[in-house]
Amino acid sequence: MASRIAFQFQDSLGYQKDAIRSVVNLFKGTVQQADSSIYRNVNRTQLISEGDPVRNPSLIGEERLLRNLRDVQLSNMLFLDGQLEGRNFTIEMETGTGKTYVYLRTILELYRTYGFTKFMIVVPTIAIRKGVEKSIAMLREHFMALYDGLDMKNHAFVYSSATPREISSKFVEARDLSIAVMNIQAFNKETNKLRQQDEYGQVLWDDIRYVAPVVIIDEPQKLEGAGKKKSASLEAIEMINPLFILRYSATHKKLYNQVYKLDSFDAYGQNLVKRIEVRTVHGTIPKDYPYIRYAAFTKDLYARVEIFHMEQGGIIRNKSFNVRGGADLYELSGNLEQYRNMVVQEDPHGLRKLRIGTGDQLLELAIGENNAELNEGDMIRIQIRLAIRTHLDKQLKILRQGYTMKVLTLFFIDAVHKFRDHTAPDGRGEYLRIFDEEYAKVTADDGWRGLFAEYPALFKHYKDIGRVREGYFAVDKNRNAVEVENWESVLDEQKLKQKSQEDVDRGIELILEKKDELISFEEPLAFIFSHSALREGWDNPNVFTLCTLKRGGSEIAKKQEIGRGLRLPVDTNGNRCTDADLNELTIIANDYYDHFAAALQQDFNEQTGFDKDEVTAEIIHQALGQGGLPARKLTAELVDTLRNELLAQGLIDGKNRLTKDAGEIRTLDFKDTVLQEHGTMIKEKLIQLMLAKGTKRIPIKNGDDVPVENGPHSYMSEEYFAMLLGELSVRMAKRTMYRVQIDHEAFVAACIVELDGLLRHKRLRSEYGIETGKAAFNEGQKFVLGESFLHFEYEDAGEQTGVRQKSDFEIINYIMYHTLLPRLAIYRIISGLEGRRLLGNQDILDAATQRIKGKLKEFKAAGITEYGLIEGYKFDDRTIFEADAIDRAMLDEASGSIYATASGNRRAMHKYYKLDSKGEREFAERLDSDERVLLYTKIKRGGFVIDTPYGEYSPDWAVIYRGEGRTAKLYFIVETKTDKDYADLSGVERLKIRCGELHFKAVSHDVDFHWADSYNDFKSKIRC
Repeated sequence: MASRIAFQFQDSLGYQKDAIRSVVNLFKGTVQQADSSIYRNVNRTQLISEGDPVRNPSLIGEERLLRNLRDVQLSNMLFLDGQLEGRNFTIEMETGTGKTYVYLRTILELYRTYGFTKFMIVVPTIAIRKGVEKSIAMLREHFMALYDGLDMKNHAFVYSSATPREISSKFVEARDLSIAVMNIQAFNKETNKLRQQDEYGQVLWDDIRYVAPVVIIDEPQKLEGAGKKKSASLEAIEMINPLFILRYSATHKKLYNQVYKLDSFDAYGQNLVKRIEVRTVHGTIPKDYPYIRYAAFTKDLYARVEIFHMEQGGIIRNKSFNVRGGADLYELSGNLEQYRNMVVQEDPHGLRKLRIGTGDQLLELAIGENNAELNEGDMIRIQIRLAIRTHLDKQLKILRQGYTMKVLTLFFIDAVHKFRDHTAPDGRGEYLRIFDEEYAKVTADDGWRGLFAEYPALFKHYKDIGRVREGYFAVDKNRNAVEVENWESVLDEQKLKQKSQEDVDRGIELILEKKDELISFEEPLAFIFSHSALREGWDNPNVFTLCTLKRGGSEIAKKQEIGRGLRLPVDTNGNRCTDADLNELTIIANDYYDHFAAALQQDFNEQTGFDKDEVTAEIIHQALGQGGLPARKLTAELVDTLRNELLAQGLIDGKNRLTKDAGEIRTLDFKDTVLQEHGTMIKEKLIQLMLAKGTKRIPIKNGDDVPVENGPHSYMSEEYFAMLLGELSVRMAKRTMYRVQIDHEAFVAACIVELDGLLRHKRLRSEYGIETGKAAFNEGQKFVLGESFLHFEYEDAGEQTGVRQKSDFEIINYIMYHTLLPRLAIYRIISGLEGRRLLGNQDILDAATQRIKGKLKEFKAAGITEYGLIEGYKFDDRTIFEADAIDRAMLDEASGSIYATASGNRRAMHKYYKLDSKGEREFAERLDSDERVLLYTKIKRGGFVIDTPYGEYSPDWAVIYRGEGRTAKLYFIVETKTDKDYADLSGVERLKIRCGELHFKAVSHDVDFHWADSYNDFKSKIRC
């Protein structure tokens, strides 16, 4: 039996911490209540062994909750909501980014911060529930290390209708943290056991309602139903009387009071998931074959055909042309010989086949047909062959780059008998027989035997075909594989018959049992066949290739299916791999690339709620930034202001979609003075961004294209350039740490002044909500009450707050935990405060703690005296000078974000660089053409970093410059802040620039660090 790999979880991933913090901050001001306030009797029949129900603490008032919500939305660059939506809060997280981890850790943070103890995780399917169970088990030790030994597994249980009274003993009456994991089917019908009176006369449903649980819904869109009417499942959740509801998914149907957003676009941009590559069977057609596909009949009466095409000096690629009668395919192809004498015979017609003359023959194609069609058996064979080769390609690349990481390939099939056929003499189905034949051929090839010979310890059993592939399917009670009845017509696990669902659940359980072993090289199994119905069980991070073996490959073009392979992989030590060059999921499809990609992109956009006409907060933020606003003015409040002005002028509607009057934006007169200053540029940038959004797509690389090779220019291997690179490497490889001197007395005094200023305008208030409605008669003379109006009134609470005051010891411990300051310093700070008693209010204590943290960063930044070398700790050359990953789609983008360096100038290290702005492009062009530049490169963000009080910092450019005389060399590290004056730089930007200067001062006497707003500015600052 292979050893199980222990997954290593990171507790400091910024985006996950942001998602957790966003939810926790929603409830600022909530105070943990004393035991007597939450343990109270209720009027119910009680057994001798039973205890009293234990409620969650009360929540803050509606007005305060709305204020917190708006604060969180501002901090996350989301539009502000004007009202609460039933205490429902939405967290959007892309598939594969750790959604389950985030909400499980959020539970622990809410428990520790506010004392919430009752949590219900509601899931739509058993497959998801089993995944939650697995996550709780895998995260057990990780959470214990973070939360003082708290064992989540001991505080969580899965509800079963076979033992309904567990809901009382383990949940309702529990006095500590309790997490109930429940399928929605357990309580969404009146006939459920929970909602019926039991033999003791109790209705457990009423007990659950009493304790006011916090409800977490995993994949809420699956509970919402298709119609406008609220589904029975959502109604049942509301009947529980939840304290609040947290909704987690990547594909929400409706965003209720959204507090956090990490969508597909964000996840891809931050390299938090694998990239997607598509390979098609049709892409394997020989490039010297006269391939023609009749793709479509256009609205303007042309036939769109796809043929091979080559430009002078380029490569043969597929290209589409709109043609009519007389079109010469030889000319269109770029004079490829195989198309000689091939001419479109007549104008196309939507009801007739396209006729193409091929010399002495006639070719007729219907829409969607091509002249290189393969039969289904051939397509399956080629798909399997491609999958095996892709698998081995990826495995070899990963190992040769120094990662001990196992690759998995997943085949989805539509029928068990195509894998296991009990009527065949050897029990093998058609697909398994083809796989065995193709695997034997590929592994016998001399080119691949080298892989196994190079790493013999990792592939001891590669010749044993029976051990390298296996099938996982729905199984009956005797663990025999069975077909999923009516799957083709259902395609939705929530609508399966009960027996089929039970069979699927058992199959998923087998998958999860093996999950930890599959990523070990001790387990030879690497090629897995499974039924599409089991797709939710496959979230193994090391799936690098996904292949659907059925006609109509576009059916796999679903975000849910592909999400099975998007998670970042782990090595044999359980550590996550973040190498974007390796993290790529390949889809093997038997569809045409353009059709498949279009279907996939459409599904992604539909699932993520993408709307080309929606003006999002991100779009407005970009328009403001590109419109010339200095950083200090670009605030979240301004983003919301611009949105409100667009709304007030009727240019967008209440859903932020452009209206028919959107073309009037150029004549819009802004009311806000900041917007007025930069109005013309902001409006132009907003228009440009919205026009671009009309073609915004998830980046999908065509795996049939020859890849774009980025890396060092060939001259970098020459002795002279190798010497330059070595000299630059020596100066950049050294790691430093900063040293600070803080005047303790001044720090304490500054904190006292800061907090006194904060507390001077604070007071304890009681909040009262008053609802007012007006009565009237409608046109039918019926007496009705109109919608109520809600407003709030406040009273100073004075000393009679009813809130338990915190002791100095509790306050000091709280601040110490969040700031890591010594107790004595904190004691001196709070002892000097005039409004010390106000710190007994949790909300005010939170604000004060943040002020202290901010002041500490300020003092650290101001007190940096020098940087010192860390002996024995250096950056890896491979990461410092790593080239950006570039694909063909990036090069074809109109935005021009990729800069192709001029090899003839012999100055740039790499062939291509990704640039962030027009100013950076101009800087690169000037470097490339400056005769005194000996070598330059763009520094990849994260490859080389400088530690600062505000986090890690990566400069932009490394330059070797020729000084006076032919031999003198000057070394420069440059931070570009194009089109910004120093006065417009933020305090943090200035601090990072200063840190850069001190770092290189410590590293070498001949390295200068500069910031520049243009290339001319850079030239004026360097010593030459």
